[in-house]
Amino acid sequence: MKLARRRFLHLLAAGSAALPALSRIATAQPYPSRPITMVVPYAPGGPTDTIARLIAEGMRPSLGQPVIIENVAGASGSVGVGRVARASPDGYTLSYGAWSTHVVNPAAYVLPYDVLNDFEPVALIASTLWLVVAKNAMPPNDLKGLIAWLKANPDKASAGTAGVGSPGHVGGVLFQAATDTRFQFVPYRSGGLIMQDLLAGQIDMAFVDPVTSLPQIRAGKIKAYAVTAKSRLPAGSDIPTVDEAGLPGFYLAPWQGIWVPKGTPKDIITRLNAAVVDALANPAMRQRLADQGMETPPPEQQTPEALRTFHKAEIEKWWPIIKAANIKPE
Repeated sequence: MKLARRRFLHLLAAGSAALPALSRIATAQPYPSRPITMVVPYAPGGPTDTIARLIAEGMRPSLGQPVIIENVAGASGSVGVGRVARASPDGYTLSYGAWSTHVVNPAAYVLPYDVLNDFEPVALIASTLWLVVAKNAMPPNDLKGLIAWLKANPDKASAGTAGVGSPGHVGGVLFQAATDTRFQFVPYRSGGLIMQDLLAGQIDMAFVDPVTSLPQIRAGKIKAYAVTAKSRLPAGSDIPTVDEAGLPGFYLAPWQGIWVPKGTPKDIITRLNAAVVDALANPAMRQRLADQGMETPPPEQQTPEALRTFHKAEIEKWWPIIKAANIKPE
């Protein structure tokens, strides 16, 4: 009995001594060794969620693990972003964010996190080239004419938006400041409802995304004055840019990107970035994004450092506008 007991204690001690080594082996497993969660801060089915799911699927071949979407909606996206800010910095929880969540929200809300200091950038995904449109009954036929008409008719025109703090609303505020014009904002629950009332003549104009507006423009049911970017839309190459139409520098191109919690190891960020770059290099992926009205950045703008620089520049541009207008998203 004593011999058996001594042998048991010897085996137990040997097993205990081996545990740290086994722990180190487990810790040293190559990343990723299990599925990754990508938090989308909006409800399923919206435009941000749609693009996030495309990117998540595109990242899977490079990572060798699925990227699972978790929708965490609330407070204009700040609930979902906050969830990632508090997550472990191990590369298994990603934040899929957008211009609204990472530029507008921190200017409009008092947030329990800092969008620049509590996250590490991974990659810029794509941006949307928006358009200035109006109902067919609006007298002006070009952007210069629209600006002149608005100046001659202050507060008489109405512009539909997808709510306070939405790209269409913030873009409209910037347009007023850039052109010294005044018009009324009419909030809606979605871009589809904006287009419905624009077609019916219930509102006069809007700043809208191409997915919502291009079918109606092609059908001749609404007017398109300009694309709010430096380049023309591939799917609407006959529509001039704001530079060409007489309002140079009026750019509104809401964008999307991926971040991880502060403290995530650099090699993990590099691995995630490579997976995004591979996904965006796929011609089929680029076409699917183009079909959604999205423009992918060139390779040199797909690095974490490029997203950090771009993000800071967007904050410097938009925060004064948002704060001066006292924009408070609902």
